[in-house]
Amino acid sequence: MLNVKKEKIRIIAFYLPQFHPIPENDEWWGKGFTEWTNVVKAKPLFRGHYQPNIPEDLGFYDLRVPEVREAQAQLAREHGIDGFCYWHYWFGNGKQLLERPLQEVVKTGKPDFPFCIGWANQSWSGIWHGAPGRILIEQTYPGIKDYKDHFEKILPVLKDSRYIKIQEKPVVVIYNPGDLPSPLEFTDLWRGLAKKEGMKNIYFIGIENLDWEPTRYGFDCLLPHAPGIYFNRIPYPILDRKITRFLKSIFKRLKKNFLHQPYIYSYSNYVKTALNRRPGHDSFFPCVVPNWDNTPRSGVNGYVLKGSTPQLFQRYLESEVNTVSGSPRDEKIIFIKSWNEWAEGNYLEPDQKYGTEFLDIVRKVVTMKS
Repeated sequence: MLNVKKEKIRIIAFYLPQFHPIPENDEWWGKGFTEWTNVVKAKPLFRGHYQPNIPEDLGFYDLRVPEVREAQAQLAREHGIDGFCYWHYWFGNGKQLLERPLQEVVKTGKPDFPFCIGWANQSWSGIWHGAPGRILIEQTYPGIKDYKDHFEKILPVLKDSRYIKIQEKPVVVIYNPGDLPSPLEFTDLWRGLAKKEGMKNIYFIGIENLDWEPTRYGFDCLLPHAPGIYFNRIPYPILDRKITRFLKSIFKRLKKNFLHQPYIYSYSNYVKTALNRRPGHDSFFPCVVPNWDNTPRSGVNGYVLKGSTPQLFQRYLESEVNTVSGSPRDEKIIFIKSWNEWAEGNYLEPDQKYGTEFLDIVRKVVTMKS
């Protein structure tokens, strides 16, 4: 059989910048707080629960250190990752948080590794420490001027030669497109500003539920809300939604008062659900989740995908590679959530349990399928 070389599939991993101290986190959680603070304090909450998850090759790094960012990019490149999608925090009226790592990447030109941004447009609450009712900083949308200021602030990022593009358009991911007061107003404005700056356009990707139609709201593509499409599904479709919500609230109270353990789901079942439930259109990119356990942040209020292994992850990734294999050349893209969200147990970076096995799977699958 003739072996024809296929076009490269691009793998983009979400990247969390919360691995360096900032004044706001010092005030809220204590001096020196970073994502590692929650990671190292994590404890097993049920039989067979593996915690804490401890990093191996890269250690407890600080993203203010350039050599750390270089090492991450080198590790990703060697294992078939084609770029990072940096989470970007803009709360309105010019307020940013955790912007330093990406600012330094743009300013220094290093590492020489592709990237794009994902606007994490949501309020920060105390849910990480079991206080979901405590609002730390609120996401606001002051209006047109703020949209313009926001665009101007990230313009050097969008114009960077390493910036990831689709159809020659810089990619911008929006975490909560439905929270925008008027998504079309926002996307139209940014597209117009981009064209004035000599860009072809902007390629907007919205993270949403599967019934969301991106073009209706000014977006080019949908990215499934992973793993939310599984955790937030309605388990009793034959029942009225109000009854379903009531049953869920009863279960939560029983769990909290008597079970004293997080919500536990099967990773194997999650993979089946993710592969079987698809949007009713073709305008989407797959989002692959290698693992999930946010109990370091949320304790018994957290969610755990139990039984995640490199072997199951391989089958998951291979299936999604087949999903995009027939896509246009520039749209053969898979997102992975995530590169380094350690306090959500959601990462590809090497740990003391599996080493580089998850990364090795990415390299193996991409090499085999491309």
